[in-house]
Amino acid sequence: MEKLVPDLSEERHFENAYNSISQNATRTCEGHAAIVYWCAPLSFCKVAFWPGFVSNMAEKEEFTDIRGKPIKLSCQNYSPLCREFTISSCKLSLVRVMVLTCGVWLLAYAGFYLTQNTAVLSAAIFVTLSGMLLHVHFVKVDHETLLIVGSLGVQLSSAYASGRESTTFIEMSRIKDIVINEAIHMQTIIYYLCILLKDPAEPDGVSSVVPLFQSSKPRLNCLVQVYRSCQEIIGQTR
Repeated sequence: MEKLVPDLSEERHFENAYNSISQNATRTCEGHAAIVYWCAPLSFCKVAFWPGFVSNMAEKEEFTDIRGKPIKLSCQNYSPLCREFTISSCKLSLVRVMVLTCGVWLLAYAGFYLTQNTAVLSAAIFVTLSGMLLHVHFVKVDHETLLIVGSLGVQLSSAYASGRESTTFIEMSRIKDIVINEAIHMQTIIYYLCILLKDPAEPDGVSSVVPLFQSSKPRLNCLVQVYRSCQEIIGQTR
């Protein structure tokens, strides 16, 4: 059997294309906040890639979120129509926790020194423990997962630092498209991946938008990797 060898010149073409887009993502603009669909520049992403290309690119490249903190993108190809993407954020910083705890306790001791009331110390203990539990259980997300199955739909999962997990499933029949949107926030353009849901009343309309990776907030170069695979699977199921 003849072995197919991928065209490396095509690989370099796509790599240079999304690198140029990533550089444009850092531009800023003035004016009122607005949200627009940003799909036309990514029309090249709908081309089918040779197997393993997306996984290899994701493993070799380093990604950061919109705040510049490092994140990790993992890709698992279970079948041509089933892929899983996991974005892992930085772990909870013990140094930051200790600094915040010391700050609360210094304020508590200052209040106790001025009032000589032990209730101030009890309140500080309650506030510290409650704040830490709420943060790790509802705020701090360790990793977010996007599982797309061409014949079924998309499953969105978030794993919190406390071990709690939340999962949402969207049927493929409800999905109109998966696109990259751009939004203007604080005079800076940010990009995010989202799912457009069909409007039952209007076949060509959009009923709602479901943002993806809301906690990790990856930059454009990371979103393009996920967008490519999603468009390849959606294109094969239609």
